[in-house]
Parts: sequence; structure tokens; C-alpha cells
Amino acid sequence: MSDLTPEIRRSLRARAHALSPVVSIANKGLSAAVLKEIDRSLDAHELIKVRVYGVERTERELLLAEICNALGAQPVQHIGNILVVFRERPQAPVAPPAAAPKPAAARKTPAPARHGVKAAPRGTAAEAPRSSARRAAPARARSAGPAVPARYAAAATQTRRRTVKK
Repeated sequence: MSDLTPEIRRSLRARAHALSPVVSIANKGLSAAVLKEIDRSLDAHELIKVRVYGVERTERELLLAEICNALGAQPVQHIGNILVVFRERPQAPVAPPAAAPKPAAARKTPAPARHGVKAAPRGTAAEAPRSSARRAAPARARSAGPAVPARYAAAATQTRRRTVKK
């Protein structure tokens, strides 16, 4: 695996800024179980943070180098007790193309309507995909304020009268 260019390393550091550490190395050090967990995390996320407890700086640098050599990863950053490691995911195999859609006659009939809800007749906008129904709907008039639901519209237009006690 080739070394990371400064531009790529900079972008990886920026991506890692918002991440939380997913693996911790503590008293027992870098064991086989910890390496396996780091490997699993790199497969899932590509870019991870590892927190190291109770280890001096030079030992942390050696840990980072050992992790990268054992797993074929690249060191991105080492700040304090946090190590940032990157390993590019292998490319997934290309899936075969999906099957052609069924003809209209082979499609299932719609489910029966719920109790109290009248079913729409066939061939109406109720059968159309949701996205095309949205496009077919007329555009709402733009108003200066936020949209008010219909049930509150009457109350919003009325003004309150103040009663004065005499």
C-alpha cells in the first residue's frame, strides 16, 4: 500500500475530527483480540480512531506502526492518546443487473382498504407513484409567513376583541 499524499492525509484528518474512538488499548496492550477488533472496525468504517491508555508517547508511536504493519493500514494522525488509522475498503464485486420489472398484468392487486377508508377507483392518482403524484399536484401560493394548517386558518384570520370592564 502506498503512502498517503499530504492532501489526502489532510482530508482524512478533517473527516476524523468528528469521529469518536471505536477501540481502546489499555493495560493488556495490543493483543490479538484488539488487533482483530481494529481490523473489523477498519473493514466497516475505513477511518477509525483508537484510544490508548497509560502509554508514553514513544510507545504510542510504536503501537501505531505495529497496527499499521499488521493490518496493512496507513497512519493518519497521532495526537495525545488518540491514534487515527485509515485502510481503504476493497472494492465490492459488481452485482448483476436487476431483473426486468413484471408486466402490468402480473402485478398484484392492491390490498383491501382499511376500515372506514374508501378505496380509490382504478386508474386514478392513488395508484400513481408518490413522486409523480407530487409533481402533478398544483403548486401552493407562496406567502410571506409560514404555512398555516387549514384547521387553524380561520382562527389565524380572526382578531381578538378586548373586553373592557366598566
